[in-house]
Amino acid sequence: MRDYLLTLCVTAAVTYLLTGPVRKFAIATGAMPEIRARDVHREPTPRLGGIAMFFGLCAGLLVADHLQNLNSVFDQSNEPRALLSGAALIWLIGVLDDKFELDALIKLGAQMISAGVMVAQGLTILWLPIPGVGTVALTQWQGTLLTVALVVLTINAVNFVDGLDGLAAGMVCIATGAFFLYAYRLWYGYTIEAAAPATLFAAILMGMCLGFLPHNMHPARIFMGDSGSMLIGLILAASAISITGQVDPDTLKIFEGSTREATHAALPVFIPLILPLTIIAIPMTDLVLAIVRRTWKGQSPFAADRGHLHHRLLEIGHSHSRAVLIMYFWSALIAFGTLAYSVHSTSMWIVLAVTALSALGLVLLLLPRFSPRAPRWAEAVVPPRYRRRGAASVPEPEPEHAAVADEGERVPVPAGLHGSTAIGHRSRFSDRRKAGTRG
Repeated sequence: MRDYLLTLCVTAAVTYLLTGPVRKFAIATGAMPEIRARDVHREPTPRLGGIAMFFGLCAGLLVADHLQNLNSVFDQSNEPRALLSGAALIWLIGVLDDKFELDALIKLGAQMISAGVMVAQGLTILWLPIPGVGTVALTQWQGTLLTVALVVLTINAVNFVDGLDGLAAGMVCIATGAFFLYAYRLWYGYTIEAAAPATLFAAILMGMCLGFLPHNMHPARIFMGDSGSMLIGLILAASAISITGQVDPDTLKIFEGSTREATHAALPVFIPLILPLTIIAIPMTDLVLAIVRRTWKGQSPFAADRGHLHHRLLEIGHSHSRAVLIMYFWSALIAFGTLAYSVHSTSMWIVLAVTALSALGLVLLLLPRFSPRAPRWAEAVVPPRYRRRGAASVPEPEPEHAAVADEGERVPVPAGLHGSTAIGHRSRFSDRRKAGTRG
């Protein structure tokens, strides 16, 4: 565990330290697009944050290669090289898109090529655990098509959810945290060496997100852009493919008794990781809804709009920060709830806890529709919006000597100036202010 924590911390530190210089580079190169109709920020913000995240990935892999307990991953598997190759390609396309706004079909083609590069180097799905059947081996074409489809879906799901400050990085970090615990349990709990690459990928991905988040929280100083969102989406997909498509459930039967029992024991997390619907359930749901919504309207599935889940949270009255925290809450509930169920699938307490937390999540979603009021004894210590109408603070009276200038500005009037004198004073002040503005 110490080696994984060291790798995570180095990745986070490199990403964090490089994000500041990358921000200056983005401003210097003009990678600051104008405000679009679907954007929620009001000031041009530099992109290209994915540059810092990519170098954090390289630093994490380099450090892991020199650690005694982790370098065996590089010696016994080609998956780290496959991941780095696919990540470099998708990152390069993302950088070009952040600067020049590439066509959606070009990016889709690049995503498929990146997935194909990883498949060619061995990072692919070899078999699937099917409930009631056991392990089903896939042909080379079946494995390739399924791998490419999963990579493209995951990349676009993460890219679609990257609409609020800190949202994509935070949600991916939460999902990866649950994934890391699951992979680490298979690696050290069941001594399945095939789970070691996925565990390493998850640790590095958490470091990338944690290092970038301080710069990306609301109000964001820099965006990760497509160079970052497509990169972390590809790494998340590669981790899921590595552990789901290459860890044979037959290796678990020495602990569970038979192949079928091993498949059922791993089912709560194996099947979600295949698609992967549980780990990034919220982004995937947003992706499906966006495709259906745009197709129903006769638009292209790649056409941008303001119908995403985070946009709807803002429309019903949530603040920017609260909308992000609600998305964090649901991501953590789904990811860690599934993780807990995979460990203790027979415990009713887990089901009851998830149900109770889901009810709490629904209350948080509907919070803007209610008008909460504090009890009268607490009205003195709560903000005015939570006080009862009868106890609302009375607006302070206007100063005795004040006048209203142009555009609603309040201009103090010296004592002794009244009537036409005050009007003349206001006129001279307005003339001076307008002259200064024109100058």
